[in-house]
Amino acid sequence: MKTKLFILICICVAAASCTSTVQTQKQNKIAQAIRKEGDVFQAQGNYTAALNKLLKAEKMAPEDPYIQNSLGLAYMGKERNDMAIKAFGKALSLKPDYTEALNNLGAAYLRDKKFDIAIQTFNKVLEDITYPTPHYPLANIGWAQLSQNNYPVAQNYFFKALREVPGFIPAIHGLAQLYIRTGQADRAVDYLNKQIKKAPETAIFHKDLAQAYEACGKTRQAVKAWEVTKQLSPKHSSLYQKAEQRLFELQ
Repeated sequence: MKTKLFILICICVAAASCTSTVQTQKQNKIAQAIRKEGDVFQAQGNYTAALNKLLKAEKMAPEDPYIQNSLGLAYMGKERNDMAIKAFGKALSLKPDYTEALNNLGAAYLRDKKFDIAIQTFNKVLEDITYPTPHYPLANIGWAQLSQNNYPVAQNYFFKALREVPGFIPAIHGLAQLYIRTGQADRAVDYLNKQIKKAPETAIFHKDLAQAYEACGKTRQAVKAWEVTKQLSPKHSSLYQKAEQRLFELQ
């Protein structure tokens, strides 16, 4: 009798465990679906809606590294770099080989103006020779070095990024800013006009061109470039507002 009772208890425990596993798997699937909805909002630039979705997903699957990574991106979109750093850090604690989250962590440090830590983080990303997009950490190191006025080093990293992907916008933008900041405005104008021929709809190139023309003292050309920047930028974006401000000041 005791043997039968023991077997019955074991069966009940196994059944309960199986039910719990099925429920957890179902909950994780729902959480991933909600995460994907949040990622769609992020792609649209609606970070508030994205954050609401991702926080809901986190409650359902608090130990999921991919949800933490998406959360970090949403916090960056809301300009909460401190919270982004925590989210990316948690993603890496859950999945130490998550190189994409490591690169995002570096980007959060960069935005938080912690340049040395950012550079160290991006160099760790580059240690992963299987990482498919090394042009991102390369350009980001360039930006970190540019922010510290280390111009030759910054230029070297921008060139490295462009060797990986010749039309990579952040690296082109970085080189243009480097030329402007080092008194090579004419070189920036020539460089940007060549890039605009290849990618005429890239608003940031027109913004850089406007700044280069201003540095050259060519106000009329700068105004035209700012007008194009405004036309190409989403309304209420920082780039649109910058163009609007400069047009008001120059005209």
